[in-house]
Amino acid sequence: MAGDPHIVIVDDDAEICQLVRQFLEPHGFRVTSVADGASMWTALQSAPADLVVLDLMLPGEDGLALCRQLRMAGRTPIIFLTAVNSEADRVVGLEMGADDYLSKPFSARELLARIRAVLRRAAPEESDVSPGAQTTALRRLLHFSGWNLDTSRRQLTAPDGVLVDLSGGEYELLLAFLERPQIVLTRDQLLDITRGRFGGPFDRAIDVQVGRLRRKIEGDPKNPVLIKTVRGGGYVLATTVERR
Repeated sequence: MAGDPHIVIVDDDAEICQLVRQFLEPHGFRVTSVADGASMWTALQSAPADLVVLDLMLPGEDGLALCRQLRMAGRTPIIFLTAVNSEADRVVGLEMGADDYLSKPFSARELLARIRAVLRRAAPEESDVSPGAQTTALRRLLHFSGWNLDTSRRQLTAPDGVLVDLSGGEYELLLAFLERPQIVLTRDQLLDITRGRFGGPFDRAIDVQVGRLRRKIEGDPKNPVLIKTVRGGGYVLATTVERR
C-alpha cells in the first residue's frame, strides 16, 4: 500500500531479492529490488525509499561507492547485506555512513528486526508522543559549547548557525553524550544506551562512530575538546549541557 515503508534492495542475487521481498511484504513493507547502482537511482527517482538494503559486491559501482553517494544525496537509512565479512570492510561500511551491517548468510527475521530498528531511529521523535505532549517535545533543545541539538527535528546547528547533517547513528551517539555530560561512558555502556546500534562481532564500532562524530563537531578531531577519550575507560563529553 502507498503508506507502507518503501524498502529498496540492491543485490544482483535474484534469489536473495525474492526471499527478502516474500518475507518483508507480509510485514507491511513495499519492496523494490534492483541488481545494480544504475537501477537503484532509477528506482529512487520513481519512488523515494525509506531504507536501502545494499550489497557490497555489485556489477558496476560497488556498494561502498553507492553508500557514499546516497549519503551525499540525503539521509536515507542504509543497511549493508553482504557476504564480505572482514572487520576492515565492516568498519569502512560504517565510516561511509551505513546505519547497520548484516552478513550473509543471514536470517530474514533478523533483517526484518534490523530494518524496523533503523526506521524507528530515523523517525522524528514527535511521532512517538501523544498530541498533548508534542508541544513540549518540539521545544526540546540541548545547548553545548555554542552548538544546539533540536531533538524534535533531529537537527544539529553549529555555533555559526550552519546545519550539520547527522546520520541516524551519529545522532543517537551525540544524544547519549548530551544526556550524560561529564560522565565517563564505556564502550559497553554506549552500546547499551544506543540499544546495540553499533553492536557486532568487533569492538571498533563505537570508536568508528565517535571518530565520525568528532569530525563534525570538533575544531581539531585529532585533539578533541568536546568528546574526550578516557584511557582505559571510554569517552566523556567534557562540557556542560543546557536544556532549553
